[in-house]
Amino acid sequence: MVAHTDATRQIRFLCDAMLGTLCRWLRFFGYDAEYGGVRMADSEMLARAADERRWLLTRDRDLASIGVRTTLVRSTGLEDQLVEVLARLQLRPAPNLDHSRCASCNGELGEADREAVAGIVPPYTLSTARRFRRCRGCGRVYWPGTHGDRINARLRRVISRLGADEADDANLTEL
Repeated sequence: MVAHTDATRQIRFLCDAMLGTLCRWLRFFGYDAEYGGVRMADSEMLARAADERRWLLTRDRDLASIGVRTTLVRSTGLEDQLVEVLARLQLRPAPNLDHSRCASCNGELGEADREAVAGIVPPYTLSTARRFRRCRGCGRVYWPGTHGDRINARLRRVISRLGADEADDANLTEL
């Protein structure tokens, strides 16, 4: 597997209308992932993926058969989809949210000090959170909380499964 480095973060995705949740979770893993949505025609998605050098992720067999950098996502469950895509492209993301992108707009997150987010976050959060990160695109603010713990737990499960898949692949080649 390829470690999560600056080079692997250059891998970019475009997810079709059936993979909105996967798109959001790829952002948590630190990948540039755009959402095509329901209004984008297949031809537009293919053109955008090609123009922006993105991997097009789709559950549509017909669409997957015509794109050059297109991946058919066969799994239906979110964690299975994450494992499938990351394993297929031999990616090994970081096991934390340090490289994550904005879940809403896909923008890059930067550190923000307490004063910069005062008046934006709830007062209790302002007084108790250790760290704040703010989207450079839409301005949304993120901080550690119970939602972050749940996200990190899922990140660790997916990465653990990727390691198990890697071990399974090694066992298969030894036979």
